[in-house]
Amino acid sequence: MTNKNAKKGTTYSPLHETGRIFTELCRQSDRLNLPPPVYENRESVSFSSSHDEIYFPIPFKETETLAALKGIEGSVAAAIADLRFGRCAQPRRIQVSLEGATAFGCQAYMAKIDGLSKLDPNVKSKLKDTDLLAAQSNQYRRMSANLYKTKIPGEYYHIHGSLEATTTLNMIGLDGHRPDLTNYEQIIEVIEERVQQYTVAELEKMNRERRQAGVPALKYEDFIMAPHGKRNVQEPAWKVQKLPGDLPPTPFPINEPGSKRILEGIKVLEMCRIIAGPTVTRILAEYGADVLKITSPNLSDVPFFQVDGNMGKHAADLDLKTAAGRQEFEKLLADVDVIVDGYRPGALENLGYGPQVMAALAEKRGKGIVYVNENCFGYEGEWADRAGWQQIADCVTGIAWAQGQFMGLNSPVVPPFPISDYGTGCMGAIAALSGLYHRAMTGGSYHGKASLMHYDLLLFAMGQYSEEVQENLRAAQPAEFFQLRHCDSVDRISSTVLKGMQARFPHLYGLVGPHTVDSQRALTERWFSKAYNAEIEVVRPVAVVEDVDNRFVRASRPNGTDRACWEDFAENEDGDKRLYS
Repeated sequence: MTNKNAKKGTTYSPLHETGRIFTELCRQSDRLNLPPPVYENRESVSFSSSHDEIYFPIPFKETETLAALKGIEGSVAAAIADLRFGRCAQPRRIQVSLEGATAFGCQAYMAKIDGLSKLDPNVKSKLKDTDLLAAQSNQYRRMSANLYKTKIPGEYYHIHGSLEATTTLNMIGLDGHRPDLTNYEQIIEVIEERVQQYTVAELEKMNRERRQAGVPALKYEDFIMAPHGKRNVQEPAWKVQKLPGDLPPTPFPINEPGSKRILEGIKVLEMCRIIAGPTVTRILAEYGADVLKITSPNLSDVPFFQVDGNMGKHAADLDLKTAAGRQEFEKLLADVDVIVDGYRPGALENLGYGPQVMAALAEKRGKGIVYVNENCFGYEGEWADRAGWQQIADCVTGIAWAQGQFMGLNSPVVPPFPISDYGTGCMGAIAALSGLYHRAMTGGSYHGKASLMHYDLLLFAMGQYSEEVQENLRAAQPAEFFQLRHCDSVDRISSTVLKGMQARFPHLYGLVGPHTVDSQRALTERWFSKAYNAEIEVVRPVAVVEDVDNRFVRASRPNGTDRACWEDFAENEDGDKRLYS
């Protein structure tokens, strides 16, 4: 295979490096509490690439790390398959393509509804409006979540208005709504001028008082010397720990005759919004779990992310701050196997539904539970209770500074696509699968922990590309890429990079010739969704595990479409139809 990155003597191979990263993760099996067969059968995992190229214009080994994580995910799935279906004569083969891992890392920007992508201004007409406070649909309010200069030259701060915007905008002296501001550059100018009135210390204090997300953009060497970074850099990439209790093993349910879905009959409650948490449960849905996403009708969510993130699930509304909502929720808890919690640290604990309470419930009912937390800053250290998002993690850990330096700038730039979200989602899914394996083998309940910060630290641990490889990667980028700056929005950065990737790598997008889709080679699949009354296109499952079926059985739907019950999963999905796979 010819490696197109091999210029000026460079012989770097993403395929070879993926194997190295996978091997390194396997060596950490004990720290990560992976099922023993993952390490024992590591030689059964293979990686492939049609081009062996670096796809993302990023100095970190994103595709390689995601593919290695998918290899671990597939290995845990294979271990569960052996429990449910019996061991094969030889270890089950697991295959992961680097192109599939790349698509996984930017799947929100590959998804479509009736042919319209996230970046198409007409797509809103196809979606349920769950952006209740216009924090996404209004560009001025959207830019309350962005990276700006501060009062001190060379220091930058990422404010983040989350899904509400007004609190952060008011904090820096701006109105929550400015209908007169519609020009992108002018919006940046107005907001940055206000942020520049403050030092990092002042912004930190104001954020803390208002419980807002936001961080200084730190360089890696500064982050790991800060108390929080120093403590967490030694932590494993994710954790799976036994919860209190002494329950006997909980066997997996008996599969329907002929079924090869390793999580068939496993009930999963998703208590998450946006990307990383829903990615955990999207993966569990791929393997056959009954995933019920619970959202409050009073909380905002990003409408387009549901097109991709709700694949394979049911989605219901419950308000846990009401007696009626809690009553319905506690009926679901009586038989749940996995809970995935992606809310602000402590939010579900304050409602009475944290991991310790769930472990006590498991003891009472006689069946173990797996509780998975996904957050921004991890679970140890002074910042563990801070709210955060992907851009927050990328700024505080040093990812953004490294991206800016890669682009030839002396300033940070948030990298394209929510890749850290998807990597964290994969780690959380591995934790959930491992917990289910241990629950069946040795009994008890388990607590899985994954964070955006730890995914970023994993990237640093696996190393950046060499200077020579980075130079070759820069040389392949279009001029528009180098015009991006710290204050550009995630969508502006991602759309610019996406355009360049589509031109350079048509095979990633199923393009054989101009406007021609080869459905056999495409990395996506198409469905008709009854709930959306539209055709949707989403990235397909990445890991291929021998004699395991991990295909979706239903299309996505908007939040709040279904009833909050387990019984409806037994019914056929009338109206959803796979168009090709």
